[in-house]
Amino acid sequence: MKYFSLHHSSPYVDFKEAALRGQAPDKGLYFPLTIPSLDSKWITDFPKLGKTDIGFAIMQPYVGNTIPDDVLYRIIEETIDFDFPLLPISSSISSFELFHGPTLAFKDVGARFMSRCLGYFACDQNVKTTVLVATSGDTGGAVANGFLGIEGVDVVILYPSGKVSTVQELQLTTCGQNITALEIDGTFDDCQALVKQAFMDIDLQKKLNLTSANSINIARWLPQQLYYFFAAQVWDIEKPPVIAVPSGNFGNLCAGLLAYRSGLPVKHFVAACNINDTVSSFLQTGHYAPKPAVATISNAMDVAAPSNFVRIMEIFHQQVGDLKKMVSGYSVSDDITKKTVASVYKNYGYILDPHGAVAYYALEQFLSSHADEKGFILETAHPIKFPETVETIIGDKIPIPAAVAPLFHKQKKSIHIAASFDVLKELLFDRY
Repeated sequence: MKYFSLHHSSPYVDFKEAALRGQAPDKGLYFPLTIPSLDSKWITDFPKLGKTDIGFAIMQPYVGNTIPDDVLYRIIEETIDFDFPLLPISSSISSFELFHGPTLAFKDVGARFMSRCLGYFACDQNVKTTVLVATSGDTGGAVANGFLGIEGVDVVILYPSGKVSTVQELQLTTCGQNITALEIDGTFDDCQALVKQAFMDIDLQKKLNLTSANSINIARWLPQQLYYFFAAQVWDIEKPPVIAVPSGNFGNLCAGLLAYRSGLPVKHFVAACNINDTVSSFLQTGHYAPKPAVATISNAMDVAAPSNFVRIMEIFHQQVGDLKKMVSGYSVSDDITKKTVASVYKNYGYILDPHGAVAYYALEQFLSSHADEKGFILETAHPIKFPETVETIIGDKIPIPAAVAPLFHKQKKSIHIAASFDVLKELLFDRY
């Protein structure tokens, strides 16, 4: 498999080079030259397969010969070594829980896969790699956990000060070892802009072997296809689902659309956004107009200029009409999000996190005019990551999972800096 830049002025590369670079030299995102098409018999039979076998079948064409098959199989086995339950909530809406990994968020899949790939490449080439990543919440913890102790890889995480939850902050600031957390005075968009600027800086490129662990990196983005197939194992594929995806930087929805293009039966996708509605507004009006990000209680989706939307447009060959046939967009306010958390808990006893609540309301709206359809939300984070918000809404305590309890006894360690590229550059030079 070869990958090309969506700016169309860089050479084709293989999976290894695309993963190590993060972005192409012309600053475009990498995209597979071809989208693998799954055999119809395999689509019929895959529900009987084990999850690792499914994962290997999906990822091997993308990885090609850059990783030996036995190593790739082991990487996938370690990546998905936790449960992916699909639980009914109402008669028409189920919850596909993606928060049973080590950091209680869907990003564990991408981060674990990418960390193991980069660890293999680092040993293979004997050169230390520096992973530079911006987070609006869950990416930071997942990347920190996934890369912790990986030889040959250092990780620097930028997160917006005061704009991530307590649990999210503890997950990304208490690791130590090869993980450094930078607390930025600004928004997630500021953090993402600093990371992008670092990749454009010639001095840093000469001194550091930089790559990114955001979903701009194919090694983080592509494996997110896997859990869509896992959901289909227990769903009636004779009646494909409507899938509502909480959407911020749009890597998750983009991966689902890639799975659909490969042959996975899906009726429709719902892009569930909070009031940062750049894409949902575009889907309704045809006008793409990013605005400054606004802080919400669904903070991991507080993204005004989603990086992966260009990939979504590429999947649909820049045809907006075709995109709209397959994807509907909704924007959900904090007030409606809170009411949704409260009503679902009262009526069904199910505790949604704020991001899942955005998806639930959006899916409810879609199904209200498609009464014959059923679907599920991607519940992307455990509600314990937002205890102050959720417990206040439901008037009850959230049981603390075993994976979280030790965090509250650890000491936060971060470096607080201004949202200035000069400051970031100096810090990176001093460290390395």
